[in-house]
Amino acid sequence: MHFALTDEQEMIVTTVRDFVEKEIYPHEDLVERTGEVPKEIAREIKQKTLDLGFYACNFPESVGGAGLSHLDFALVERELGRGSMALNHFFGRPQNILMACEGEQIERYLLPAVRGERMDALAMTEPGAGSDVRGMKCSAVRDGGDWVVNGTKHFISGADHADFVIVFIATGEDQTPKGIKKRITAFLVDRGTPGFVIRDGYHSVSHRGYKNMILEFDECRLPHAQVLGEVDGGFAVMNEWLYATRITVAAMSVGRARRCFDLALHHAAEREQFGQQIGKFQGVSFQIADMITEIDAADWLTLSSAWRLDQDLPANREIASAKLYATEMLARVTDTSLQIFGGMGLMNDFPIERFWRDARVERIWDGTSEIQRHIISRDLLRPLGA
Repeated sequence: MHFALTDEQEMIVTTVRDFVEKEIYPHEDLVERTGEVPKEIAREIKQKTLDLGFYACNFPESVGGAGLSHLDFALVERELGRGSMALNHFFGRPQNILMACEGEQIERYLLPAVRGERMDALAMTEPGAGSDVRGMKCSAVRDGGDWVVNGTKHFISGADHADFVIVFIATGEDQTPKGIKKRITAFLVDRGTPGFVIRDGYHSVSHRGYKNMILEFDECRLPHAQVLGEVDGGFAVMNEWLYATRITVAAMSVGRARRCFDLALHHAAEREQFGQQIGKFQGVSFQIADMITEIDAADWLTLSSAWRLDQDLPANREIASAKLYATEMLARVTDTSLQIFGGMGLMNDFPIERFWRDARVERIWDGTSEIQRHIISRDLLRPLGA
């Protein structure tokens, strides 16, 4: 087996890392302090990404994207993970689910998103339906040639900047042996549609400036042309285009862990106590060894899951394992790094406390650690009839 990156992949890593260090790092303190990304900075990052040729790099060349493979894109996300989520949002990676657009939707949503002319957001979670997607209460009912939508979504990332939102809505229900299960349909909903309001969400301790929003639908009328994919086919669209987003979370967790580790490593080599660098104490040096081992393991687990997708091999369990391990690894690395920094690790003079706070949400969004364990165990046990 050959594990080395190609020259092109090394170029991707170097280019994106340089971008993050030069264009993202300088603005992080401002975003942390204010909880906002100034519009001029957002526009600047977006334009520089377009000039670099990396905007919508997760889309195929046939629609104007860079056509990166799953593995190549995981490398991009890994390097972006080093920087602020709020700022990296404008590096521009539209939802791959837009590839399900058909007919007029292509010119209205897909191509403008790839060109950076319109920004999207994805909405699934509701106050009463997080991991239980089929428990959605936000519903759409047919009325002639339209759909009338009522309900609420929350924790919607990126909706504050979105020109349109890809919303998953209950459009019916089925009676099953385990009770009622909702049928789900994906809709494309433009900002400003009557009956559709986007408002500020909750204040999170993780990823300041990367806001979560609340979407409210009150007798919101959508033409049938706004359906993405098939009616009641939301799960089919999800399974085809969205399950690989867990690789993104895993990859970004690896990138963030490496940045945090680098700071802890240099601190251990420079900080002196009892007449010597603290890295010479076994209690610290062993922590350094454990951290890099876990980071490397999470890195290879993540890249291998992306590679499996590129080879058209089954990858659901492997992706779940990558997401589970990388996010829990990040929690351990940020906590250990803070311990190495001691009391100063909790002060905002250093970014360690930010990494520590930011790490917590990774085990929740895009499928909790418990959901990932369920996916992994079901994949192993079902073939055995258990």
